[in-house]
Amino acid sequence: MPPLRAVPPSAARVPGEPAERAGVLRSGAGADDSGRTGAERAEAALTEHYARLVRIGYLVLPPALGRDRRVLAAHRIVQRSLPRVARALEPAAALGRDPGCVYARVRLWVVRAALEAGLPPRRFALPRRVRLPSPLPQVWGLRLFPQSGGADGLALERALAGMSGPGRAAQVLRGLEGLADEEVCRVLGAAGVAEPRAALAEAGARAAPHALLASPEFDPCSLQARPADLLRRRRRVRTVWTGLAALAVCGTLVLMPGDGLGGPGASTAPLYSRHPAAEQALDPAALRRVPEGFWQNASREDFTVWPARGDRTEDSRLLGRALATWARPGPAVVSSATPRTPAGPPMGPPQLLYAGEVGAWAVVLFHDGLRVVRYAESREADPSRGAVLDFARVDGADEVASAAVVVQRRAGLVRYLTAPWVRGTAVRDLLDPRGAARPLPRRADGVTDPLPVPPSGAAGCGSWPALELRDGTAVRLMTDLGELTPVRLTSGTPAAPHDVSGPAERASWARTACLLRSVRSHGVRAVNSWPYAEQSLPEGGGTALWLCTRAETWRGTGSRVLAQFQAPPELSGGSGAPGAVAARAEGSPDCGPRRPRVLAGVLWKSGAGRWYVLAAGSRQFTAVSAAGGVQGRARGRLLALPARAGDRVRLDGFLAGGGRVRALR
Repeated sequence: MPPLRAVPPSAARVPGEPAERAGVLRSGAGADDSGRTGAERAEAALTEHYARLVRIGYLVLPPALGRDRRVLAAHRIVQRSLPRVARALEPAAALGRDPGCVYARVRLWVVRAALEAGLPPRRFALPRRVRLPSPLPQVWGLRLFPQSGGADGLALERALAGMSGPGRAAQVLRGLEGLADEEVCRVLGAAGVAEPRAALAEAGARAAPHALLASPEFDPCSLQARPADLLRRRRRVRTVWTGLAALAVCGTLVLMPGDGLGGPGASTAPLYSRHPAAEQALDPAALRRVPEGFWQNASREDFTVWPARGDRTEDSRLLGRALATWARPGPAVVSSATPRTPAGPPMGPPQLLYAGEVGAWAVVLFHDGLRVVRYAESREADPSRGAVLDFARVDGADEVASAAVVVQRRAGLVRYLTAPWVRGTAVRDLLDPRGAARPLPRRADGVTDPLPVPPSGAAGCGSWPALELRDGTAVRLMTDLGELTPVRLTSGTPAAPHDVSGPAERASWARTACLLRSVRSHGVRAVNSWPYAEQSLPEGGGTALWLCTRAETWRGTGSRVLAQFQAPPELSGGSGAPGAVAARAEGSPDCGPRRPRVLAGVLWKSGAGRWYVLAAGSRQFTAVSAAGGVQGRARGRLLALPARAGDRVRLDGFLAGGGRVRALR
């Protein structure tokens, strides 16, 4: 079992914005710049420390790019930082006059951009910016790379190649910039690193001296030039001209009238669509349309009884483009799918759920029995703006799981299309359990007004908007986790979960909501939070609550389990402070209907500064034992033993039938 996580009294406090003024270079360039604009101050700092900033970007960029591409990418990152830092300094004039702060902002942007170079593309959202090759800097016909070094430099290069991006960033900030560990963590957190401490530990395992990081072999401003492969260049030129000629001939044939496949849009129908079954699946007139009110007499309530809604359900051109793009997405289409969701063409005529305009976009929603498919294009059908195609599994959806679908997610806001049986919609802040839900208006076609998207990544967690749906007397609580369908939130035992209700359950979810970021975009269908034990803390520290939070997926596999320790609010930062994660597992049957049991433990520090091993199990356990750094055994399902900071403990629980079970991990 991994070492238990230490939980001091304020361990669950959510950190604020990082302090960017720590660990900066003091420069004389801004000694008297009270009259300068933000752009001038940023340019002065960038010009003076240009070589240092480019070295930072070169060291943090992924080594898989190769030395030649890393050199050009590092220069491009630093040069592109000027307008962004200038805009950030304009509203913060007091901070912008500090030259050290200006340098720190430039350095932060360089580190963030270098880390983003190794990240996978985002899903379920339009791209924040189109990533096209920058015209500057570019070098044609030459390969540029830093000077060669000795054995020590080669060993450091291999060590950096074996580290993660955050680890390399921590190594550079600590070794080259000379920042203290706390300042390194703050800079990494501001750059979007989810676990700065882990990156710092990775860098500490392979410490590199400042002199080696500052050596000429890692200086992308002192370069050597060599020609590229001249013969290969000539072959490529001939190939390009041949390809252009062939493209001109093929384009002429394709755009000819008659059987040609030309036409506007993000995609065109593929050749195999001439098969009769495929042609029927791509025919807008063959779409299945459920009449209005059919759901009221149906034997079940799910996506199959949704009526076709929206102001463009009769727009055959829009529907035809959507079906053709689904069958064969073109290069201008941003496509995404939840994990293990097939993204192939329809097997037959799908069901039309919605076709209408939402903001500046025209949106079409389909359902084919297994998936919900969302197509979005510019309202003016401008092919230069591309299109979006999203897939999500919804097989086995019941009345609650099919109550709403995301129709648009853009600029930090989300809109839902609700089921016809939903009588009312509202928004509730999960972090404010005592606050009342505010009404969420809907259009006549069932599309809600926009509501904020819950926070994601390493950003702060000051609020968590959730969607509240009312159907008669039932009230469902759902939240957006990056999927096409919102996730249902429940409480209670794994065998009988129920909708969140009452002050106690809302207060428990107020300290659980921010932990949902760990299951975002994971294909989650529902999340249940089960308070399985209460424990009186040593030294009169009050009563702690143990919860098991389980996220079930649409595909049935890959569920994630979190065991939480919630200390009394007065010891952990207030009623909205998230609980401490005592253990986590993926794909485990624990805390689920097949194995409704769980055992977990933490290291806890009392108000007097003494450490204890605390453990709690569900009702199936009759005894709990600890081994390793702390040894002891307690009858019943609760355990509290004196310990020391950093002790490694193995926990075992004993069942009523005599079985022995390890703690969740």
